[in-house]
Order: sequence, then C-alpha cells, then structure tokens
Amino acid sequence: MDNTRLNKVSRLLQKEFGVYFQQNGAQTYEQSLISVTSVRVSADLSVAKIYVSIFPHQKKESVFSLIKEHKSKIKYEIGQKIGMQLRKVPDLEFYIDDSLDYAEKIDQLLKK
Repeated sequence: MDNTRLNKVSRLLQKEFGVYFQQNGAQTYEQSLISVTSVRVSADLSVAKIYVSIFPHQKKESVFSLIKEHKSKIKYEIGQKIGMQLRKVPDLEFYIDDSLDYAEKIDQLLKK
C-alpha cells in the first residue's frame, strides 16, 4: 500500500483518538489525562497500534485496563466519526507509551 495513504490514515486516527480521549477522559477514565502519542497502522489497514501516555502516572495501570475494557466502545465511537473516510475501522491494539518516563529518568540520572 502507498506509504502516503498509511500516513494519512495514521494521522486521521491519531486526531480522532485524541479528541475522543479529550472529551471522555475526565468522566470515564478516572479524571486522567490521556494523550495519543502515535498511531501505527499495518500495511493492509487491518490493525492500528495506538500508543497512549497517561497522566497521573500513579493511575496508569488502572486507566490502561479501563481503556482495554472499553476497546469495542471506542472502536464504535471512532467508526461513527470516520465512517465516510475509511471502509473498515482497523482492529485496535493499545500500548502504553513510556518514552516520557524514560526521558525523565535519563534526565534525573544526568543531573546526579
């Protein structure tokens, strides 16, 4: 598949997931701030890997388990928004993006 098409679909999904978590993060996900850091789509557009960053870090595991539990609801909501642009909403796989935690740890080590 054309790389340009994959990039467009990834950006579209990242934007829509960001809006979804911004609107629903406070009431559904324990008053947490959820950021979508990146979305990677498979070449056949069947799987989307969504990397999320969750703040505060103390609630990271519980909020992430809630996201996994609501995966079908999230897919339905996103499908309603992008139904005219994609034929089929890809299967969703969520991952915690801990790159900010890693960068903070490196920064703390360098300050010592």
